[in-house]
Amino acid sequence: MGKAIYDTDRQLDYLKERLNMFLALLDSLEPESTDIDDIDRLIQIVEEIEEKYKQFSSR
Repeated sequence: MGKAIYDTDRQLDYLKERLNMFLALLDSLEPESTDIDDIDRLIQIVEEIEEKYKQFSSR
């Protein structure tokens, strides 16, 4: 695991980077070949971003 991020600007940059990676992944998926495992992974990523947001909000 990485070091905790306490600087607000770095926290925001981290969340933006994760969201941009998620959007890139979403754009790269082909609807015809996307399966349930792909959808589950997308949901997991969103939940991880949400959890990180909650951690940052409580600091």
